[in-house]
Amino acid sequence: MAAVGKLERITGGDVLVAGLHRWGVDTVFGVPGVQLDELFDGLQRGGGDIRVLHARHEQGAAYMALGYAMTTGRPGVCAVVPGPGLLNAGAALSTAYACNARVLCLTSTVNSAMIDRRHGALHEINNQDGLLRSLTKWSARATHASEIPALLDEAFRQLLTGRPRPVALEVPPDILAQTGFFPYPDAKPALANPIPDPDAIRQAAQLIAGARNPMIVVGSGALDAGAPVRQLAALIQAPVVSRHMGRGVVRWDDDYALPAAAALPHWPDVDVVIGIGTRLQQLREWGMGGDLKVIRIDLDQAEINRVAPPAVSIVADAEEATGLLVDAISALAPSPASRTAEFAAIRAAFREEVAAEIQPQTGILDVIRAAMDEDDVFVDEMTQVGYASRYALPIYAPRTYVNSSYQGTLGYGFATALGAQVGAGKRRVISVNGDGGFMYTMPELATAVLHKIPLIAIVFNDGNFGNVRRIQSSKYGGRHIASHLHNPDFVKLAECFGATGIRAEGAAGLAKALEAAKQADGPVLIEVPMDLEKTASPWKHVHGRKVR
Repeated sequence: MAAVGKLERITGGDVLVAGLHRWGVDTVFGVPGVQLDELFDGLQRGGGDIRVLHARHEQGAAYMALGYAMTTGRPGVCAVVPGPGLLNAGAALSTAYACNARVLCLTSTVNSAMIDRRHGALHEINNQDGLLRSLTKWSARATHASEIPALLDEAFRQLLTGRPRPVALEVPPDILAQTGFFPYPDAKPALANPIPDPDAIRQAAQLIAGARNPMIVVGSGALDAGAPVRQLAALIQAPVVSRHMGRGVVRWDDDYALPAAAALPHWPDVDVVIGIGTRLQQLREWGMGGDLKVIRIDLDQAEINRVAPPAVSIVADAEEATGLLVDAISALAPSPASRTAEFAAIRAAFREEVAAEIQPQTGILDVIRAAMDEDDVFVDEMTQVGYASRYALPIYAPRTYVNSSYQGTLGYGFATALGAQVGAGKRRVISVNGDGGFMYTMPELATAVLHKIPLIAIVFNDGNFGNVRRIQSSKYGGRHIASHLHNPDFVKLAECFGATGIRAEGAAGLAKALEAAKQADGPVLIEVPMDLEKTASPWKHVHGRKVR
């Protein structure tokens, strides 16, 4: 294939592949099909060091791109056919949107002359571009192969600036097949974020320096801002509070780290809250009465005012703005008394409470954590152990805890963890699943074996959609409907696919199984039988409640 910028005749598919090279893409997850033939042919002929991992379902391919993006911070790319293929990928795109993940979806359409004609062309759906607009930050459609370079450059500019969210590019099959001379410009588009307002930095610094009891709340927008966030916490003696998406910004065991559930009882005494790269839903859930002052740092202007107008807003990258804020506060020379002993006592009391009340989940999570290095990756699911992991699993580094955020996507975990393992390289990824959610993307066991993806997946088998069953028991007098499941023998299932299957009884059995799994060559599936009736409800510490 022609190199970028050379005037040689190439196809529209070649242009897309050249653009992926131009932006440093090393992996494409996808499912081929007739509308994408020219793209996959371009990847076969000229992909070079781009690894193509084909999945068994478009849902799986898009989730894999999500896991790759969340683990690496780089764009995860998926390629899916239009119509039903894109609809299959929709749950993953909506999850990527909720998670602020950099996912690029490459798809196609019916032939250009047939778009919106409603002739019943293969894979035709009404208003496909409207569907994509509802699932992405930005989407576009190429009407000629010569438009692809500018559109793909813009797609990556959108991915790499402002609030990270998925983007999509549609290229009709006849446009992918066009031949001609379609060079990229020599220079890539500038990747610029808003410049922090110096006046806003000064106002925020003065407000914080005068605070009696400040609190820092971080979300996924602060994942690259750990160093200045930690400096800010030490400078003003404030706890750094995170729920699931901000986990790892500072270490679990840092002097200033507090899980959100542990911080909740102390929220009424906070006078200044600094939200960094977070939707700051505590304002809505925990209450915001009294003299609470709010400072927001976020790349998304719309997000800053969504819950409540802040006293000071800083529209900027979290790392840059927090660093400037540290400098401005340092110049004011505050000298608050140390609060690290107070924070340590809160952490210890919370941990003791969780260990006593949330079993067997906490014991299981302790076993999993003991089997992981600090930079290994944990991918949760909508399951009893996954819910508890949001506050009971120690996390030590950014992008090592993967969660579906407010989308709460049942069934996302296993396929997402496969993409996370590809992105993590030699680091281990452990995926926890319920028996219900695991079966959503179970066929991707074949993908894991085919592509030699060494994921360790744990399935907690209680024979139910566990949370549905729990609600029916507690709220509806035990009137159970549509919650019981018929499951396969998960060990034999894994072995049928060519993966390693292990059954583990309890936390002690799981510890042995994990040690064996780490020695295995290729993917491993561990089944852990669970008794839902003997499993504590994890919900006490998952959602907040109004306390002010």
